[in-house]
This record gives sequence, C-alpha cells and structure tokens, in this order.
Amino acid sequence: MTLSQDILAELAEISPGSPLAEARAVRDAATRHAQGSYEVLFSQQDEDFPPDERFAVAAKVAKLHQADALAAHYAGFGLADPTSARLTPALAFARLLTFSPVEATPSALQALTRGGWTPRGIVTLAQLIAFVSFQSRLLNGLRLLNGKPFASADTPVAAGFWHTTRQTVSGRPAPGHFTRDELNWEPWLEAKPLEAFNDDERAILAKFGHTDSPYFRLLARNQPVLEQRTLTDKGIFYTPGGLPRAERELAATVASKVNGCIYCASVHARKAAQLAKDESAIETLLAVTPGETLSDGQSPRWRAEIDFAAALSVTPPALTTAHLHGLEEQGLDTLAQLDLLQSAAFFAWANRLMLTLGEPWETD
Repeated sequence: MTLSQDILAELAEISPGSPLAEARAVRDAATRHAQGSYEVLFSQQDEDFPPDERFAVAAKVAKLHQADALAAHYAGFGLADPTSARLTPALAFARLLTFSPVEATPSALQALTRGGWTPRGIVTLAQLIAFVSFQSRLLNGLRLLNGKPFASADTPVAAGFWHTTRQTVSGRPAPGHFTRDELNWEPWLEAKPLEAFNDDERAILAKFGHTDSPYFRLLARNQPVLEQRTLTDKGIFYTPGGLPRAERELAATVASKVNGCIYCASVHARKAAQLAKDESAIETLLAVTPGETLSDGQSPRWRAEIDFAAALSVTPPALTTAHLHGLEEQGLDTLAQLDLLQSAAFFAWANRLMLTLGEPWETD
C-alpha cells in the first residue's frame, strides 16, 4: 500500500466541487498540513520508531476512537508484533493518551524508556497518538458535515477532571484549577538543548517563536513533525473569514475542559475572552465542575458551539446530527462549521501532548 494523497477526503467521501470540498479548499493551509503531518509521521524511516510499529500504534488508536475505516487503512500497511517488548508499553501509553491523558505521570515515560524507547522515539510516539486522535475526530466530523454515515458513541459529554494538586513533580507551585492567568510548563522528558540544534534547525525554531520554549524544544526532537503540526495549527486558527477567531478559541477551551488541560485552557480562554470581549461567559465555562454540562449559562450560539465541540472531544466522540442542526440553526455555514470542527479536533492533539509530556506551574 501507499499513503493516500488526501486521506481525509478519501475516507470522508468528499466529492470534488461539493460545498465541503470548497470549504476545505478555502482552508487550504489546514488541509495541506494535516495531510503533511500524516505523510511525515508515516514516511519517516527512523530506527528508534520504525514504520511497522507506527502503523500498529496508529491502527490501535484509530480503533479505540471507533474510526474503523481509518484503523483498516493503517492496518493495511502491515503491523509489528503488538506483544513485543517495545510495543507493549507503547500500546499502554496509547490507551492512556486516548482515554485519560490527564492521568499521565512521569512513570508512563519511564516505562517507555525501560522498553528501549529513546527520547526522540517517545516524542514521536506521543505525536503520533495525539495526531491520530485529531485525525479520527476530524474524519468523524467531516463525515457528519458531508452527510455520510458516521460513528456516534454514547460517551457522556461533560467537563472532565483535572489536576488539583498544588505542586508539580519538581516541587514548583501548580495551578490546581482552571484560570486565564499566564502559566509556565515544565517537561518530564528533557527538552533538546538549544546548542544541540544545527543552524538550520535553530532558524526553524526562531521562525515559529519556539526558541525559548521547553515544550517546543522537546517536540523539536522530531522537528519535521513539529513543523507540520505548527503549520496545521496556524492554518486552523489564523485565517480570515468563516468562524470568528473568538469562537475558534472557544472550541479550544472546550476541548481543554473535557480533557482537563489547565495549561491549554489558560491560553485559549484568555484569547477567547479578549476577542469576544466577554470575560463573564468564559469564566462561566471555566467554572464548570467535572461531570457537568459545559454549555450551561451560555448564549444560544455559544451553547450550540460548545455542545458540538464537547461531543467531538470526548472519547470515543459522541457527535450527532442534532449537534450539526444546532449549528445550522445559529446560522453557521459550511466554512464556519469546518472551522469549529478543526479547532476542537486540533486540541485533541494539543491537550494530549501537554498533559502527557509535562505539567503546568505558576509563578509565586
């Protein structure tokens, strides 16, 4: 088998010239770099994470998301032995990231190290799992928008749990609650030292403003994957027209509330409040407790968007046609629907990296 030239269009059965195809063309950067992420992840020939292991992990993660066609696609490339000394901890890590990334601790990374995984291999593994979590949700939502049959689980749609401890593993003060305050983040796996990058690699870090970030220098242990991920992010959030930017940031915040990612929520709740000029609505969202409905107390438009983003963010996703009808009733056209879908789906990727490779801390 060979990699698909547009895996999402193929599996979502998107016809050329259809409204959804045209919307994806308007969002060309997001479309190209989501595809580019897939191509980089599954074409690299790294000894510390060979292709047959990558396809085995990807097939498992897609299956856990009930994305059966995507799982079959990856399985068709041939799979490594899932019971090997390397894949046993890797697949356990995949299940953790898929269902409960907020429960991750440094011990999960230590188990991978004991299984023979290098720091670069661990970063690539986390990226792959998080990417397929994004890809599965995007495929699910695209099929809904395209009027094709899609999987819809009965997963409860509600705010998730989050870390309430007030100290990080290293002893720094931890936030313990959702906030719009600026936070820091520290890795559980050593970030790549700046001096270990060559001149071209440092130029790429500088281009995207990643030079001084331990998070991005950790992800830059596999810089081609990070570069495609960054360009996907920019293609989703930094484009004109369609869904207002504030509502894209809202979707990111909702996903972060579902997954319990305090750090991501702090960044995107702050942006949503600034852009929407509505601190009260964002504070209401951040204050929702575990197990409760995230859209309570919101305007009809935000309620429809929050319900859609939350249903997409649970695992397996619980989107229904009623969620799409709710968006249509609020006047969201195909492009705005796609923007909302991509914004929420991307944070399945972002949250899982933040939650499983390190943790936030706050300045005293």
